[in-house]
Amino acid sequence: MTFTIEDLNNIHLDVLREIGNIGSGNAASALAKLINKRIDMDVPIIQILAFEDVAAILGGEEMVVAGIYFEVDGDISGNIMFLLDIASSKILTSILMGREDFSGELDEMDRSALQEVGNILSGSYISSLSALTGLTMKLSIPSLCIDMAGAILSVPAIQFSQTSDKVVLIETILKEGSNHVKGNFFLIPDSDSFDKLLQSLGVYG
Repeated sequence: MTFTIEDLNNIHLDVLREIGNIGSGNAASALAKLINKRIDMDVPIIQILAFEDVAAILGGEEMVVAGIYFEVDGDISGNIMFLLDIASSKILTSILMGREDFSGELDEMDRSALQEVGNILSGSYISSLSALTGLTMKLSIPSLCIDMAGAILSVPAIQFSQTSDKVVLIETILKEGSNHVKGNFFLIPDSDSFDKLLQSLGVYG
């Protein structure tokens, strides 16, 4: 029997929640080291969502968001998306570059910084997952897209419509002083990878 995301129960969610906690903690530490400032975080919220409900979490299909997209290869294959609203994107890049102005459009320096941050955060989650499972996972070079949420989400929705219509969402809020950045981390493994992932975590046959 192929184990898919629809079959996840509370035990599996607890395991994924622990991965989210460790990954978020590692990501916060990596960012703190990068900017040489203290980064705090809220306890991540783990949800299993249908693709059709993801846009609502982000503020609606017409909400403009920044999406950093990776392919995952190795023992586990699939995709990762890290999505932020534009306000959080601007705050995050301004913190990284030591700017006080959090307004305005995202320029080329912002875009470059977002790709680097997406790389660090996604790498932290994948490293945590790899350490817990013993599975090898590699990330592709990040691809950044700034567009309406509905347009960004249509690509993985079409790609994975035959294996699953749901994703794992890890929602994290990072804090630097009074600045809050809400990041949405989506793990979209193919169905075969769920078998390997859950077996390696000892929660499935």
